[in-house]
Amino acid sequence: MISDKTRPIEESMLALQDVRVLIIEDTVENMRLFHALMKLEGAIAFEALGALEGIEIAQREQPDIILMDVHMPGMDGLTATRLLRADGKTKDIPIVAVTASVMLSDVEELHAAGCDGYISKPIEANTFANQIAAYLRPKIDEACEGTGSAVIHL
Repeated sequence: MISDKTRPIEESMLALQDVRVLIIEDTVENMRLFHALMKLEGAIAFEALGALEGIEIAQREQPDIILMDVHMPGMDGLTATRLLRADGKTKDIPIVAVTASVMLSDVEELHAAGCDGYISKPIEANTFANQIAAYLRPKIDEACEGTGSAVIHL
C-alpha cells in the first residue's frame, strides 16, 4: 500500500496545471525560484527580466495571469501595469504584484495602478501557487457557469 507521503502527484491535483503565467522580475534568483515553482505546479511560464520585455510578451502570448515585480530598473512595475491596463489586448489579464513593499500606502498605489492584488516577498514557496490560483478563480467560475459544474472556494 502506498502512503499519502509517497503517492505521486496526479496532474489534476496541480494548482496551476496548464495556466499560462508571465513572470516579470528583474532579479535572476527570484525569476529562477518563481519559474521552478510554476513548473512544479504544471504551469506554462513565460519570463521577462524587465517591464518593456514583459509588455511585449503579454501582448504576444496573452497569458492567463501576470506576476509583476514592482521595483525594476528602467520602467517600474506600476508603470507597466498602467500600460497593460490601457491596452485592449491585455486590459483584462489579472496582474498580481510580487513585492516587499506592502505598507497600506504601497497597497493603495498597487490597486490604483491596476494590480488585482499582491503577494508579499519573501514568498512562501508552499503557498505561492495557491495564492496565484486565487486570482484566477473568477475566470474558473465564469467557465463553469451553465455547465452544471460547481466550484467550491476553500
